[in-house]
Amino acid sequence: MALQIGIVGLPNVGKSTLFNALTRSQKAAAANFPFCTIDPNVGVVEVPDDRLESLAEIVKPERVLPATVEFVDIAGLVKGAASGEGLGNKFLAHIRECDAIAQVVRVFSDDNVIHVHGDVSPKRDVEIIESELILADLETLTKRLGTAQGAAKTGDPKAKAYAALLESLKTHLEEGKLAFDFVTDDDRRAQLKDLHLLTNKPLLYIVNVSEAEVTADPESFREKLGIDPAKKIIPICAKIEEELGALSHEEAREFLTDMGMKEPGLKALIHAAYELLGYQTYFTAGVKEVRAWTMLKGDKAPQAAGVIHTDFEHGFIAAEVIGYDDFIACGGEQGAREKGKARIEGKEYVVRDGDVVHFRFNV
Repeated sequence: MALQIGIVGLPNVGKSTLFNALTRSQKAAAANFPFCTIDPNVGVVEVPDDRLESLAEIVKPERVLPATVEFVDIAGLVKGAASGEGLGNKFLAHIRECDAIAQVVRVFSDDNVIHVHGDVSPKRDVEIIESELILADLETLTKRLGTAQGAAKTGDPKAKAYAALLESLKTHLEEGKLAFDFVTDDDRRAQLKDLHLLTNKPLLYIVNVSEAEVTADPESFREKLGIDPAKKIIPICAKIEEELGALSHEEAREFLTDMGMKEPGLKALIHAAYELLGYQTYFTAGVKEVRAWTMLKGDKAPQAAGVIHTDFEHGFIAAEVIGYDDFIACGGEQGAREKGKARIEGKEYVVRDGDVVHFRFNV
């Protein structure tokens, strides 16, 4: 269950610089002019998790495999993209199946870095991007609505209810509201899932700040962005992230301390995305490998096993579970067994964040 995050924003707000920094690559062209990025860029990064290192020190496996996150960076959107302005919205298709969308909003001021609208106005920029995402969703929805209305004419109750749902959503979007704020229950979310609406995805706001603002309280930017209290804001200085990418682990740690930062922006972003999407991590630990797996909070043992392979879920028998803290305190699996900290759990067990698990299954 690798997390996939789409990166959107106006041209020249630092999207490509941030993408390169997060993925420690130079895949995305970054320059001081609009539409520098043309083709979508995809980068896979490891999820930072210090627990993996601690597990590996005890188990001494042949390899250590972190969970991963995939970032997709697309060309900058401009006002009127839905009508073909700039490069249009043709690249939005590349992020329709992402789990979440991170909107990069420029907050820093620098006369040497061109802004596509001539001045820095975070609230205006947010409104432009969200309007373009809504217009793209309306285009998708209008096509599906025509088909749904045709099916509703047959008199089928389910078809009529579905058409009514789409009509209500269309009105909601036309009022300038995000689909995510329309979908309030799991049944509705399931019905609309196959539309892959952009504004139905959890939305993170990455504010690209100056070096002086990188330790500022995220809430201090909320008014500038004009967004409600439920939306998540992550301040990141793309320039600092770029510098961190060129440093060793120890050098990066010292650099963060000097800057007064608790963690790099990548870590903050991934933690925020996990929290927003309701994800957590469990581990498998053996001499072959120590590995982190991403799963949904609240899922039971069979579903967690299915993250590894569907056969594990279908043939699930039991799960041998040791809590992470117990695994470390007891010096590993054998010590945990001797101290009664290892237990056998069945199909109803809800896997917890940090559990070290070995699944028993039959195929």
